[in-house]
Amino acid sequence: MKKLVILMLFAVVAGVSYAQSGIERTWYNQEKSSKIQIYKATDGLYYGKIVWLKDENDSKGNPRTDVNNSNEKLRQTPMMNLLILKKFKNTGENTFEDGTVYDPVSGKTYCGKLTLQGNQIKLKGFICGMSLLGRTSTWTLAE
Repeated sequence: MKKLVILMLFAVVAGVSYAQSGIERTWYNQEKSSKIQIYKATDGLYYGKIVWLKDENDSKGNPRTDVNNSNEKLRQTPMMNLLILKKFKNTGENTFEDGTVYDPVSGKTYCGKLTLQGNQIKLKGFICGMSLLGRTSTWTLAE
């Protein structure tokens, strides 16, 4: 009986691990200046937030904030835990679309597409409605 309980517990843990999408992990951005944790929210969509910064503080020693945000009221928002990927939908094997990407360097938000390729993500950001024009960035697995 004890062995059966242990076996069942192992099966449940393995099932939970397997259920996690390959994209639900922590990734370095292309410049390796931050790590972004991608997760599936209760709405069934995928989001990504900054969980590590190479330079956590600004030149004055204060925690970095979103100083380039186009919305002046949001410029004091801490960079740590800043949501930069929003509402991505799994549209096929290893493809996630219909979401938005926030670029804290420019302070602009773009439409985006994520393509999982092994231990890399190809992130394409583009002006909404103009997917042929855009920029692709390669993120690598940080775990």
